Amino acid sequence: MRLPAKLWSLTATEVLTLTERDLVSVEDYAKALLSHAGSRDGVVEAWQYLDPDLVLSQARALDRVPRDQRGRLHGVAIAVKDIMDTKDMPTEYGSALYWGNRPSADASLVEILRRAGALIVGKTTTTEFTVLNSGPSTTNPHDPNRTPGGSSAGSAAAVADFHVPLSLGTQTGGSVIRPASYTGTYAMKPTYNTVFGGGIKVASLEFDTIGYFARSIDDLKLVTEVISVTAEEPVEEAALNQVKIGFVKSPFWPSAGPGTVAAMAKAAEILRRHGVAVIEDVEFPDAFSDATTLARMFGVVFAADAAVAFYRDYLMDTDKTKLDPRIRAFVDDAPKNSRSDVRQAFDYYAALRPVLDEIAGRYSALMTPSAIDEAPLGLGDMGSPAFNSVWTAAHMPVIHVPAFVGPNGMPVGLSLVARRYDDQRLLSIAKVLSKPLMSEGGWQIRS
Repeated sequence: MRLPAKLWSLTATEVLTLTERDLVSVEDYAKALLSHAGSRDGVVEAWQYLDPDLVLSQARALDRVPRDQRGRLHGVAIAVKDIMDTKDMPTEYGSALYWGNRPSADASLVEILRRAGALIVGKTTTTEFTVLNSGPSTTNPHDPNRTPGGSSAGSAAAVADFHVPLSLGTQTGGSVIRPASYTGTYAMKPTYNTVFGGGIKVASLEFDTIGYFARSIDDLKLVTEVISVTAEEPVEEAALNQVKIGFVKSPFWPSAGPGTVAAMAKAAEILRRHGVAVIEDVEFPDAFSDATTLARMFGVVFAADAAVAFYRDYLMDTDKTKLDPRIRAFVDDAPKNSRSDVRQAFDYYAALRPVLDEIAGRYSALMTPSAIDEAPLGLGDMGSPAFNSVWTAAHMPVIHVPAFVGPNGMPVGLSLVARRYDDQRLLSIAKVLSKPLMSEGGWQIRS
């Protein structure tokens, strides 16, 4: 078997085919990744912490594991967003308040991945506590003058630029799906609370959801199977002519840019040509069709949650110099929030969830925009989560497919959405649909 010249370009599943047969050592694979990341990160700046000696030490330890004791992810390199605790690396949450912070234990998810044999490469950049819309100097690998999106900036950029095949992020509004669209990677935000968030910095208990970036659907499926214990019935791959997709522009459609408008039209055209039943203009019910109300209710819930989540940090910042004033404002403004408004907002999204589940249940999946448009110029604004927040708040699984190209040659993707707890079914549908979309949409994931 001829080994690939660019080991760093492999997907996770491709790496496993080599390490399982001892055709490549984890150490040699790690050296290839480190060399590539070292040659590129001066431009991309995806890493908050990367220690080559620590990576190689882990790799050698994995090479010593007997074949019959290896985990499902043996030797697969994974980057971790720097809001997730790691016992052997700093965890700083993107905040000066936590510079040099060294947790004594891994976050639950990080430990699960280590036990599965993953090679934890390093910590990727994030905005402060994930809530600010600017912060790290991370750039878009396809144009360093453009943002990779936030708050999972480094995680998206590291996968898109081939530093690692997999990375972990979190999404409170659109912090996984939007960066995936901007950087041209696959990504998944699973059903809310199907992966335990212990040891991860909280912004909103109601909305925070762990997600992950990859360069193939098979890799998303691999990670999902390793980290999830949620039971689902076995899912068989459907033929294209058995699939029915509902296209949902959503109440936020007036904000869509030309790249997203063109992507939705092209996706419908491609899928129809391949025998998929495409139902366009699936609408939100009247009670939930106002974009202003959807955004306002989301903001009320988030502000209430963030005030509680950041209260300890607020008290720790005794001289009021470490936390960004916008973080402090969540706590300062908490007494001003009407309790009746908070109850109304929580009830609003609780009522929306079964309604969107029912709509999604009529189709194999829903297709909807992943971002307003391609990544904007500049690093000071990481983009809007307008097209993401409602699905996050609805707790539904979302998979981003990076199939299209915007007017400036940057990637533009679309999201597939399913009912809560239909994650495996959504993965199966995404795999079927991504083949024609990726082959004809215009965007190619190339090293």
